[in-house]
Parts: sequence; structure tokens; C-alpha cells
Amino acid sequence: MLVATAVSLQGMAVSLKYAVVERERRFLVSKLPGVAHERRRMVDRYISGTRLRLREVVTEDGVVTRKLGHKVRLGEGPHEIACTSLYLDDDEWDVLCALPAKTLSKVRHLVTRGGVTVAIDELEDGTLLAEIDDQDGAPALVPGWLDVLRDVTDDEEWTGARLAR
Repeated sequence: MLVATAVSLQGMAVSLKYAVVERERRFLVSKLPGVAHERRRMVDRYISGTRLRLREVVTEDGVVTRKLGHKVRLGEGPHEIACTSLYLDDDEWDVLCALPAKTLSKVRHLVTRGGVTVAIDELEDGTLLAEIDDQDGAPALVPGWLDVLRDVTDDEEWTGARLAR
């Protein structure tokens, strides 16, 4: 969904005309569902002192996608965020990777079952963090096949920027 409004950031109005709103809930889960699913290796670089993230995604067949993301919170917590992305070529990627950043490496498992797709990130320490996208704002049902340990949607410690080292 395109957002044509503006938000105030440190006293300055910023247009969100080209942003996509993400409404995601996050859950710690005990295991990956035992069904075939797509995997992607991801490295996120959270650029120090900014709301910018560099992301490299490598699919199972070796396709590499690199992008620069800008995230603006639309409320108090991390549940609703306006995201703007730019796709980068190799030279742009190399220039931006020189900036100081904290890094988060993970494997994203895209599990689709019963018409529902859930992204489950497997962190380097084996922790499994599932994301459910509430696209229109109404909470999507948590599928019964997802073995949820705890809802961490509003816990700042489970945001990507905090998990990065």
C-alpha cells in the first residue's frame, strides 16, 4: 500500500509517498514446520546512526539481490513501519558497505501451508523468529501448524537492528 501522508521526524515533515507499510507480528517458535519450503540466505547491515539497512539476499539457485532500505516507524512500537527500498548494483553496494554497520546473518524459510505463508528467520544461534504480515491492519490468524513459544512483536530486543552485532 502506498502511503501519501507525511510524518514528523525530529521536527521535520517527511513524505512517505513511495513507502510501503509493513504491519508484522513476530513470534519465537520452537521448530520449523516439517514441509518443503523456500530458503534464502540474508545478510542485513544496519548502518550506524541511521534508520538505513543494506540487505543482501541469496536464493537457493544463487540469485543475488541487494537493496538499501529506509524504515520509519508509524507508531510507538516496531509493529507498523513505512519502508522504502532501492535496488543496488555491485558498485553502489560496495560503496555503501564501506559505512560502519552492525550485521545480522540469517536464513529465511518461507513456509506456505493451507494458503498461509509465514517467514521464519533462523538466526546464527539457531533461534527461530517467525513473522506474520498483517497487510491490511487486521491481525491475520496465527496458523495452528506454527509452534509458537512467545509473541515478541512489541519487544525491541527482537527487532533486526537490536539482533545485529
